[in-house]
Amino acid sequence: MSRSQVALGLLASAALANAQCTTETFTALLADKAEATLNFVEAVPQNGSFGQGQGNIPFPFNATRLPALCAVGVNIKSSENSSYNFGLFLPDSTWNERFLATGNGGYGGGINWPDMGAFSHYGFATMSTDTGHISNAVDGTWALNAPETVIDWGHRAMHGSVVLSKEIITNYYAIADGIKYSYYASCSTGGRQGLREIQLHPESFDGISVGAPAWWTPHLAGATLWQGLYNYPESDPKHINPALFSTITAEMKRQCDPQDGLVDNIVSDPYGCNFDFEALLCTGSNSTTCLTPAQLTTLYKFYNNWIDTNQEFVFPGVTLGTDAGFLMGSISTLGSDFLQYFVYNDTEYDFTKFTYKDLQFADEINPGNASAHDFDLSPFMKRGGKILKYHGAADSLIPTGSSVYFYKKVLQTLRPKGIDLDDFYRFFLIPDMGHCSGSVTGPWYIAAGSQSLTGATHSVPGYEDAEHDVILAMMKWVEADEAPDRLIATKFVNDSATLGVQSQRPLCVYPKQAKYISGDPNVPESWECKSLY
Repeated sequence: MSRSQVALGLLASAALANAQCTTETFTALLADKAEATLNFVEAVPQNGSFGQGQGNIPFPFNATRLPALCAVGVNIKSSENSSYNFGLFLPDSTWNERFLATGNGGYGGGINWPDMGAFSHYGFATMSTDTGHISNAVDGTWALNAPETVIDWGHRAMHGSVVLSKEIITNYYAIADGIKYSYYASCSTGGRQGLREIQLHPESFDGISVGAPAWWTPHLAGATLWQGLYNYPESDPKHINPALFSTITAEMKRQCDPQDGLVDNIVSDPYGCNFDFEALLCTGSNSTTCLTPAQLTTLYKFYNNWIDTNQEFVFPGVTLGTDAGFLMGSISTLGSDFLQYFVYNDTEYDFTKFTYKDLQFADEINPGNASAHDFDLSPFMKRGGKILKYHGAADSLIPTGSSVYFYKKVLQTLRPKGIDLDDFYRFFLIPDMGHCSGSVTGPWYIAAGSQSLTGATHSVPGYEDAEHDVILAMMKWVEADEAPDRLIATKFVNDSATLGVQSQRPLCVYPKQAKYISGDPNVPESWECKSLY
């Protein structure tokens, strides 16, 4: 069959799909699915928008400037007392014969229409699930005495949504060969969802792009609580006033910034910095711009690994140069809610009395089987799957070291089997980027899940290629077997695509790092990926 014939066939399928964006069509497609109920079907015109309004708590705003597509909502009954919903965007004439699923954040429950909309611009048929509940990212109260809903959140809703979405897409577009490739892209809890799916069901995706994954659920939640308790209560002499956090961060950048060969207010190698904590000690009685010995002990604990009973590693500390405000400024419900509602089902549980024993118990029950802690990723690798993972080196929500630890555990598991991780799994640290996105100074944008720019619908404006765009890099690796040796991150002026590029810098495959060579530091040619060894 010639290319023109193929193109005509796709156009015919797209036209058929557009005409079939009706309740009757999807009712028929779900006719043999007793557990499935159609929620809605809506044809969205070119440049139209779609969302579910304020009722979709974590995503109350619409996906906008969409390509012409069909928006579909489906409910799946997952047990006698639980169910979950998922949404689909099915492009009309622009479908690329590929499927892409995306995920959620924290404990939030809601369909991620905004990310689905961005990815639909590439031509993907896109999907997201609400994981069985509606809440914001830091609210875990829905899990109280709801074990089936916790299972949905942990892994069941994602897998069930993926399986049924693929079936719907194949039948909707009426293409005999079905979906050519299946992908996943998301960050945070969304990153965990992607990793957990390929661990439990390696056939689900051909490639995944995951950022800052919240993969070690009990340990991440426990550490989040523990890190807040370092600085609690305010009356304790060890308490650090939040007004000092900026002073602490500035000193860390002063000491650690120059190591990449350029002083630019960006800490490129937080793990290679031999930071002198004592430089923050007060030299007199004034403690408004410095730390007492008791406060220094608190700070040291926060920026170093949590080591507990029998010298057991529990969770990594926060990276040097990362602002301590989020985790040490107050007790986050991301930690306390997990213990109260997921683990103990006890609203009276006193989280201020939290100890390592609580975490050990949480480990034993692993609520929802959510932890993506199966380090043997060889089943996914053997079927040709590819992983592109990234993490901001200044992540104040999920410490960057958790991704480093995961990578090293996978390495320790697979290298003895003769598997080279670079063949299927590449990991990138993004200097100065916070949680999933954003940096005041450094290049951070790679068009990943949970990333957006003012004035852009998708990809990297002006640089829509596999070197700058992690989605296109993932596709190129899967479909052309060309692995990325680096990605180029972009910083737009005021994070607005319409204001132009401020700077670009290469991101290197871990454990390599970008080192400044010479020339204009704002262009990637002035940097080189170098090995630490």
